[in-house]
Amino acid sequence: MTVDLILLVLNEIDGLRAVLPQVPREFFNRVMAVDGGSTDGSVEFLQEQGVEVVNQSRRGRGQAFSLGVAASTAEAFVFFSPDGNEDPADLPKMVAFLRDGADLVIASRMCAGAVNEEDSQLLKPRRWVNNAFNLALNALFNPRPRAAFVTDSINGYRGLRRSALPAVEPFPDDYTVEYRMTARALQAGLRVVEFATHERDRVGGETKVPSLQAGLRFIRALGEESGAMIASRMGRRSGRRG
Repeated sequence: MTVDLILLVLNEIDGLRAVLPQVPREFFNRVMAVDGGSTDGSVEFLQEQGVEVVNQSRRGRGQAFSLGVAASTAEAFVFFSPDGNEDPADLPKMVAFLRDGADLVIASRMCAGAVNEEDSQLLKPRRWVNNAFNLALNALFNPRPRAAFVTDSINGYRGLRRSALPAVEPFPDDYTVEYRMTARALQAGLRVVEFATHERDRVGGETKVPSLQAGLRFIRALGEESGAMIASRMGRRSGRRG
């Protein structure tokens, strides 16, 4: 199976300098980057390192996913943000799970054995909010929540088989893309696999997603995906009656 690595980049020059040398390129058919309009030298650095760059004219994380998939010719893809949070040592695991038959692979910051940036804090607002969205997603879309509970439905560090695209596309343009992808994969009965990851400290740059705005977007995404699921089921029932 061929697997492409798709880097999601927007002004991450510090992270790229620190992280890209750690990426095990030999596991991938091709390493490419989707750049959302960097002005800090990220594009030039990537090109110097022999990484093909796809220019993203319309903003949005989901749009970057779509462009990366469209530019790839591989049978599977791994999406990676080179900001320091995601551990490149996990990339061989991601590829192995895809080659072993997983349709969607998620590096979980929340499952047993995982480490996330809030573990050392008394208050863990991000973890609590993520857990709430995970619980809602599993309750609504997961046919086997007790046997295969998805612990980190939002994390962007993930791999996807091309054969799974009909079930999870079209991608939204915004940063709810991973959450919607997970919901659709579960609803379609795809094989979703998680493994524990250690979230590292961010290297330079800054988060692109305001917390309050993100929460509202995820609530909206949950409502829209639930509505689409109900409409699909009603349509199938009407078809059987006809």
